[in-house]
Amino acid sequence: MSEPRPSRYPLLRRRRRARGGRRVWRPGPRLRLGIVLVAALVVLGGVVALALRPSPPSADQLFARSLAALERGNIHAAYADAQAAARAAPQAGIVQAVLARTLIDLGEGAAAEAALDRAVAVGFPNGRLHQLRAAASLLQGDPDAALAHVAQAEPAYADYALRVRARALAAKGQGAAAQAELGDLLSRSPGDGAAWADLGRIRLSAGEVGGAAAAAAQAVRMAPRDPAALTLQGEVVRSRYGLVGALPWFEAALRSDAYYHPALIEYAGTLGDAGRATDALAATRRALVSRPGSQQAYYLQAVIAARAGNRVLARRLLQLTGGVIGDIPGVMLLDGALAFADRQDEQAAGIWRRLVAAQPMNVTARRLLANALLRSGDAAGALDVIRPIVLRGDADGYALRLAARASATLGQHAQAAQLLDRAASGQRGPSTIFQSADALGALQAEASRAAGDPTYALGVIRGLASGGNLPQAVAQARALVAAAPGAPAAQLAYGDTLAASGRYAEAVAAYGRAADLSFDEPALLRLLDAYGRLNRPRDAAATLALYLSQNPQSIVGARILGGWQLGGGEVGAAIETLEGVRAAAGDREAGLLADLARAYALISEGAVARIYGRAAYALAPMSAAVTDAYGVALIAAGDRNGARQLLDKAVALAPGDAAIRAHRAEIGGAAAAR
Repeated sequence: MSEPRPSRYPLLRRRRRARGGRRVWRPGPRLRLGIVLVAALVVLGGVVALALRPSPPSADQLFARSLAALERGNIHAAYADAQAAARAAPQAGIVQAVLARTLIDLGEGAAAEAALDRAVAVGFPNGRLHQLRAAASLLQGDPDAALAHVAQAEPAYADYALRVRARALAAKGQGAAAQAELGDLLSRSPGDGAAWADLGRIRLSAGEVGGAAAAAAQAVRMAPRDPAALTLQGEVVRSRYGLVGALPWFEAALRSDAYYHPALIEYAGTLGDAGRATDALAATRRALVSRPGSQQAYYLQAVIAARAGNRVLARRLLQLTGGVIGDIPGVMLLDGALAFADRQDEQAAGIWRRLVAAQPMNVTARRLLANALLRSGDAAGALDVIRPIVLRGDADGYALRLAARASATLGQHAQAAQLLDRAASGQRGPSTIFQSADALGALQAEASRAAGDPTYALGVIRGLASGGNLPQAVAQARALVAAAPGAPAAQLAYGDTLAASGRYAEAVAAYGRAADLSFDEPALLRLLDAYGRLNRPRDAAATLALYLSQNPQSIVGARILGGWQLGGGEVGAAIETLEGVRAAAGDREAGLLADLARAYALISEGAVARIYGRAAYALAPMSAAVTDAYGVALIAAGDRNGARQLLDKAVALAPGDAAIRAHRAEIGGAAAAR
């Protein structure tokens, strides 16, 4: 074999074999020169980069940056720069004081107090720190210590100290005094955005949504980049208009400070309620970066897990809260639900009993507690809890069946039969005032001891209405509205007393004012009921459309919409809406299943209609509407004989219902003429 020709490129020529027979590659002179030049350039570039690299900021520069970040509302950036400045100049007391201020704004009271102690230790005058010590004490749950420090604050810091004093008074239950003090401050300094935010927060906590809205709007106007003011505005908008409208305000707060914990928590909760679970989970993770171990973030993650059906994960996440936020209604509701699902009935009952004590008019909580008590063997307790609901004309079938089971367990069979008849009929009377379990005298005594607290005044109004003294109930409700025009609860109570008196035109105006302050499900349902009684279907439709645009996950709203769509001939849309409700709420509402049976019958899906009709009839066999729906479903399925029997029964149950008689007439036979 001939030898290969040598390459024309020197660097590719074969080298002689080294000792041992192996060929050794060696760079040629040109390559060696290139390597040297590249190495020299790398070294020279590194030297140049080091020479051009800016020197680290000084303590003074970091301190100035921290103050600037505070001014533009980026509290986390202010904290980071203040912390770096404190490391660079550990003997600078003023830096420690500003570091404490940033920690206070982040809600870290204990860390702020430690920074203040360091400031004093390096010679900073303690007299200039009392207002900050007051804020740190308040964050640690000691309003009395906060007030003591406020009393020692120097005049130069009077405005800040007064704001802390107002918050401390509110924490002690003296909301009226707190608002008065902030009013005095704002009369002197109307441009104080932080004071407006404090006033709005106190008003919102007291249920004065109208006053809170005015204060929040002023706070945002005076401090447009303050994340606290923007978060408050988001909460007010969520209360007044709904979930979707609130999101931009929380997003604006997070543009000022991407890790502002209160905004992240409110944002995550709002996203979750709006059905955006993935985005909500991302927000909770940011909240845990902002505040490691955040109980609120773990709770929201537990809610997301529970909604996804992962009870084990939900329980684990709820345990991570450490019980610190266990008195929050939402936490009690979830904690009890997880215990109940795990058959820990007594534990669930204990949790829900605390919830009912805190919110006696919470119908959902009463149903849950009654069910837990009944399942744990306390039928008498269950009946006591559910009684205020079943006494109402608009009691739902689930509550009536619970009460019937409890009555039967106690041997009260006649009462149980009456309750079952009511549940089976499906007939619901008009909404009424929530019955009070306490004597009127006791309610009035409590109200006199807590003058100025609208909660007790509402109790008196309920007591008067429960006793049949509607004129006085209306008068007291009107007085409460005059005293607290921005409180939605007062407007609802006034509307309820008017509706109970048959004055629906006036009631709808009161309900409208309540909805303008807090557009929640109670306000929605009252408005729709009043519009229906006044024969104002367009107003009712507009109200429901507005509500669903802001609360797209509302099961109650969707259920009403589906019924209206079916009644209006939009069968395809009705099926889509009602199936969504069934997927979310389950198969225990006879009316929902009956509507689905009718809808599928209208599109000639007889087999499906029969399934839904049979399920509805099993739940409410004495309901004329449900029996009629089952009969219509059987017509669509081709079972005319079965349909005839059911429709005969429906006519007997509701002889004056023209629609039922028309359905019976469709299949003919002797009974059609009854």
